[in-house]
Amino acid sequence: MPNLGYFHPQIVHFVIAGAGLGIFFRWLSLTGKLTWTNGAATALILLGTVAAWFAVTSGADAHGAAERIPGVARAVQLHEDAGQDTRNVLLLIAALELAALVPALGKWKKMILIGSAIVGVGGAYEIYDVGRLGGELVYAYAGGVGIRSGDSTDVNRLLLAAMYDRAQLDRTQKNALGAAQAFAELAAKFPNDATVQLLQVESLMQDKQDFTGALAGLARIPTPPDSARMYTRYEMDRADALVGAGQKDAARTILQALAARFPTAKRIQDKLDKIK
Repeated sequence: MPNLGYFHPQIVHFVIAGAGLGIFFRWLSLTGKLTWTNGAATALILLGTVAAWFAVTSGADAHGAAERIPGVARAVQLHEDAGQDTRNVLLLIAALELAALVPALGKWKKMILIGSAIVGVGGAYEIYDVGRLGGELVYAYAGGVGIRSGDSTDVNRLLLAAMYDRAQLDRTQKNALGAAQAFAELAAKFPNDATVQLLQVESLMQDKQDFTGALAGLARIPTPPDSARMYTRYEMDRADALVGAGQKDAARTILQALAARFPTAKRIQDKLDKIK
């Protein structure tokens, strides 16, 4: 069987949508008011159960790369265990749904479907729990983020995101020196990324009040095309650096040109008003 690890994030959504909605429809069907929900519940539960089997299989294929990250193994194991529990409960619900279709069990059909609905409550909890653990694995441990494809570009994006968030955390914690150092390391690591270089320029102004250094940094960055959002950011950073360096007239000239080019941009006009 081919390795399904790459498709694990896509597959799990079929479990949530299929089985979760199917369990909800099963409860609606017991009211007897929406007869169409009876068949829909069976179809969706069966779809979700098949998806759960593939989700567990694809998860087993995908876990290796995430599990090798230091400190992540326990979170991966908890998610895997919850996935297997979810699959097993859904298999039981699916078996009850299929049993209700057997003509010989017709007189027990109502009770079987009630049983499916009751077990479905546990199934719904298991779907929630495995989703919670999967989300924790991704968002708290970066399990799979940037490494799922095995592409070096994706790995570098993960590194960039981690370094950026570390720098922002330092700034949030009022550690200006740490933020400045972190942004400088980020810029050194990604010297050809203009957005990263602008981050360092902005850090020089915000974290170190080094406006001369910011102007020097801007001079090393190629001016973005005037049709792009980056152009506005670049020019506004240049205006801020000039103001900080005591060159308000030059800053005003830049902002006036921006305001003429983008007359509806309130942010530009507000900044211009502040230095008039």
